[in-house]
Amino acid sequence: MKSGVILYGPPGSGKDTITSELTRLRPEFALFERLKAGPGRTTGYRLTTVNHIEELSRAGELLYRNARYDAEYAIDRQGVAALADSGRVPVLHMGQVVGATAVAAFPLHWVRVLLWCALTATESRSIGRGDKDVDARVKVWHETREDLLAHAAEPWTLVLRTDLLNPTESAQAITKALSEGAPAEEQNIRELVG
Repeated sequence: MKSGVILYGPPGSGKDTITSELTRLRPEFALFERLKAGPGRTTGYRLTTVNHIEELSRAGELLYRNARYDAEYAIDRQGVAALADSGRVPVLHMGQVVGATAVAAFPLHWVRVLLWCALTATESRSIGRGDKDVDARVKVWHETREDLLAHAAEPWTLVLRTDLLNPTESAQAITKALSEGAPAEEQNIRELVG
């Protein structure tokens, strides 16, 4: 069966770094580039307009849509299907549990990975990569924690502490879970996020 990977976690939890490591280990992994309309980072996105996202939404072509950092983001069915149909394993970066749930309804075998790190890791990584909106990313770390607590029963295939594991170890754990067809199960979220 065709597969995909959902990486959910706060800013600075390693989504980009782990995706790079996955593609290094196995070239069939491919970052799913979300549609984006608005300011900020452009790398890793397919830039579009809010009107185009609206059109896709009205046509029922979106798996998920959200707004953050003064921009609109969307995950389109066709984009996910095109990657999977070409023999690739789409890797999606998610920042909301409801988004991870919505995407997981798309008919692929999904490895749902919760990446977690301490607030200090988010802050130092954000500063280290030169983010201009460190305060906003720290705020989103807190929002992610609350999001997890509000959806504590949500199932995850893996929970990886990226402040304790290096990117290679994390990518290897994901690859192993994918090859074994590991199921998503409820995790002890309250213990994880303190």
